[in-house]
Amino acid sequence: MLQPILEVEGFNKTFINHAQGTIIPSSNDVNFKVFPGRLTALIGPTGTGKSSVLKGVYRSYLPSAGRIVFRTAAGTQIDLAQASEHQILDLRREEIGFVTQFLYCLPRRGAQDVVAEPLLKRGMDQSEARTQACALLDALNVPERLWSVPPATFSGGEKQRVNLARGLISRPRLLLLDEPTASLDPLTTDRVIQQLDGLKAHGVAMLAIFHHPELVERIADDVVTLKPPVAA
Repeated sequence: MLQPILEVEGFNKTFINHAQGTIIPSSNDVNFKVFPGRLTALIGPTGTGKSSVLKGVYRSYLPSAGRIVFRTAAGTQIDLAQASEHQILDLRREEIGFVTQFLYCLPRRGAQDVVAEPLLKRGMDQSEARTQACALLDALNVPERLWSVPPATFSGGEKQRVNLARGLISRPRLLLLDEPTASLDPLTTDRVIQQLDGLKAHGVAMLAIFHHPELVERIADDVVTLKPPVAA
């Protein structure tokens, strides 16, 4: 029986407005599992806390309540809600990746080096890392003339393609995706879907937010619908 790589149980997230002394609910009683080789889509209206869940799994946010149990490559189960910062950094480097809606990178680094960075952090030779980065940039329809150019000068769609390439290149065991095709044209979206299908074939587990139902139907193996938060 296939074991889940991630189990989220009773996840809640609230924020405090200190200026007004009020509590702002975000995610409420979220429960689901994510399996290797399958993509789980988070759906629901705006304000149901989809991004809060992703950031909770990545530990950009600490949950207000609940458990986030991750099964490592070694078979150890770690509650990400309780893990140390050192453990989280190790998992981000080796096992958990996150593609956000925005590209954050050093302004003077070329696109190929931005994409190659996760492989270099794992100890890969620079030449091989760049070769793989260029191949993925090509697969995602980034023109070769841009590969050595800093992405800060790119259009929104071009930046998103570089962002995706950097997130996909290392094939993390768990990949988090926050609207990965939001700024892309239909042709590039098709290429992204092909890449995600390829990752699933290699056993990568994915947790993603998509706002377009047709994309959910095309790529998702499991769907989790989030409920509106409960007012405090």
